[in-house]
Amino acid sequence: MIVVSDTSAIINLAAVGQLHLLEQLYGTVLIPSAVWNEIVGGGPEVPGAEAASLAWIRTIAVANHSLVTSLAGQLDLGEAEAIALALEQRADLLLVDERRGRAVATSFGVKVVGLLGVLLEAKRKRLVPSLRPVLDDLISKAGFWISNALYDSTLRAAGE
Repeated sequence: MIVVSDTSAIINLAAVGQLHLLEQLYGTVLIPSAVWNEIVGGGPEVPGAEAASLAWIRTIAVANHSLVTSLAGQLDLGEAEAIALALEQRADLLLVDERRGRAVATSFGVKVVGLLGVLLEAKRKRLVPSLRPVLDDLISKAGFWISNALYDSTLRAAGE
């Protein structure tokens, strides 16, 4: 399975000590250069900076710069490069949270999943015993915003 990630899943999972879930679920995760720069550019104290030393996170330069340029008008550079890389690598899945990025990726036929979808899959595969503490940590430690309705529906989907 080929999986490409934007910045959000890596930084947020790292902030709550759950970055290993990506490796357990997907093996190798590909990221474009712009995402790598966003993750490690803030220094070693930024959650996710350890991604620079993880062999299962591979950075690949995007070849289609014209697509990135055209997408960068409506998305941030990391999202634009992640979508371009997903297309170039014929990825099975793109990890992206931002609504606009998801819509653009979907318009290109790229299958997307957000952080909550990753966590639901981890719960289904029994990689986490409960989503509630992970969601609570995401909110309190990572500053991840989730509406009360989405919080509740995610827990219902996880059978909690």
